[in-house]
Amino acid sequence: MSQEQMDSPEPPAPASPAEPGGAAKLAAGAPGPDPQPRRISRRRFLGQAATTGAGVAAAGVLGNGLLQHSSVLAAGPKAGVASNPAKAAHQWAMVIDLRYCNGCKLCTSACQAAHALHPDQTWINVFTMRNAAGQSYFMPRPCMMCEDPACVPVCPVNANFRTAEGLTLVNQSRCIGTRICMNACPYQARYFNWKAPRSAPRQPFPQEPGWPVPQVEGTVGKCVFCAAMLPAGKLPECVSHCPMGALYLGDLETDVAVNGVGNTVKLSKFLADNDAVKFKEEYGTHPRVYYILGHGQDLDLDSGQA
Repeated sequence: MSQEQMDSPEPPAPASPAEPGGAAKLAAGAPGPDPQPRRISRRRFLGQAATTGAGVAAAGVLGNGLLQHSSVLAAGPKAGVASNPAKAAHQWAMVIDLRYCNGCKLCTSACQAAHALHPDQTWINVFTMRNAAGQSYFMPRPCMMCEDPACVPVCPVNANFRTAEGLTLVNQSRCIGTRICMNACPYQARYFNWKAPRSAPRQPFPQEPGWPVPQVEGTVGKCVFCAAMLPAGKLPECVSHCPMGALYLGDLETDVAVNGVGNTVKLSKFLADNDAVKFKEEYGTHPRVYYILGHGQDLDLDSGQA
């Protein structure tokens, strides 16, 4: 065991046993105890989440009162029509606590299995990174679900769009494979479907931007936060399959986040108490994935291998 592993804190104990789908705890609107914060230097923490003002009990949370599928998930917005996040009851985000990620990559394998992806198609990569002192750590990297996504305006056929709930998706029935969006994304979160998709069993949802299974040859693919599962109160596959509880699905509107081992936290407090940061925020895309550091990580180094 490395010194870094010996120094790592134990994952927080579940607030209660995780129920099927993982979101029943959130539906009750009763957050469990916050994990003990581990203070680090504050770096460019964006405070908008801390001022949501929604509160845990304001509107019911992930599992209760979720928006049903809208037509924008099935077909995408009409050309030139932007979605309006202010009209949605939920604003999805993700928190990744690097203090507890052990690099097992179960998030990646669970995602690939659920979405019938080829081995080289990854919606969430786990990179092995090195900090300035040469120590290694692990960094899961899904789609950042940016509030100002660089991939959306560059698409010549409006195949990329952002939903009212803050999810950036790809309408593969409209995508013509220019790959311009891949070049525009500063997070390397997209790939091109060079080959025919894997055969998939009967799916619980129709093939749509919120559940692009199977993938479509000649189009661009990416993480979708398992958008089709959210109205049923289910966590994304990566979150529910993380045994360390390092990944949280959060809702900026109701100010709650939950992980796969049953911990429920007040989102704004969790971010503020643990000096959460965002990756490459200097690009002005305003990503909705927050990182909690704790082992001397420097996300700005942007070096490492999946």
